[in-house]
Amino acid sequence: MTTYRIAEAAELLGVSDDTLRRWIDQGRVATVQEGGRSAVRGADLATLAEALVDEPDREGLRASSVSARNRLPGIVVAVKRDTVMAQVEMVCGPHRIVSLLSADAVDELGLARGERAIASIKSTNVVLERP
Repeated sequence: MTTYRIAEAAELLGVSDDTLRRWIDQGRVATVQEGGRSAVRGADLATLAEALVDEPDREGLRASSVSARNRLPGIVVAVKRDTVMAQVEMVCGPHRIVSLLSADAVDELGLARGERAIASIKSTNVVLERP
């Protein structure tokens, strides 16, 4: 089970630690205790990330322009695959990123819902890698 410390989870969502703690207190996402610290399960974080993408108040966080060679840390929210190809959907802060890659690459990178990944964007290509 992949888990994220509060600071890591907040970074992936593109919000402050305080905002995430407020959402935890409001019951928007559950935490688990790990070594005496609160952590968020990757699958729960992915669910929250998906819900946040379409919230109207998140529009102010979107970049007005994005240059090439951006590396966006995020969380995998969905993996759809067949025997040859896969579609990986991520939420990187306020951005939803979709990448098409080989099923072998998904296996090699260990990409699954709730896992952390980095979307490297150059032109129209998105390259996924594990941190």
